[in-house]
Amino acid sequence: MEQHGRIIFLNGTSSAGKSTLAKALREILPEPFCYYASDQIADAGFRVLKRGMHHGMRGERNRFFDGFHRSIAAFAEAGNDLIVEHIVEEQSWSDDIRQRTAHLDIFWIGVHAPVEELERRERERGDRTPGEARFHLKTHDYCAYDLEVDTRDPTDQVAARIVDAWLKRPSLRP
Repeated sequence: MEQHGRIIFLNGTSSAGKSTLAKALREILPEPFCYYASDQIADAGFRVLKRGMHHGMRGERNRFFDGFHRSIAAFAEAGNDLIVEHIVEEQSWSDDIRQRTAHLDIFWIGVHAPVEELERRERERGDRTPGEARFHLKTHDYCAYDLEVDTRDPTDQVAARIVDAWLKRPSLRP
């Protein structure tokens, strides 16, 4: 029987440091992991062109994220170990992801920083809508975590803490 992949799931607000953390984790995890984020798919031009709101953009967004959530499980079921970066925007998203991955080895990590730090990062990056991080703080209300981290700490220390907790977790693998 083919072995399913495992998932390290990074959830946090915009500007919390998820991408930086995911890249650092890939460098220090003892086994290779694929880095997977909805932004990668959207940035590659996958989403439909916005030609006016009459094309049902809200429905398109819901379909996009429904597909993304399904693809997380599909990639892991195919044997890929994943570091997933996401902002779980609604309770229904959390419920859907948990239901789709219940049979998989998934390790949920809450990626945090104080709102003042998030807003400072938003301003410095310049590619974020002001207030986006504050709006996404609700994401933590929808998720229960195996580990929570504060990205004000040095990235290498946060990544090492995650790897240590990952290696000590009760695994679904024999």
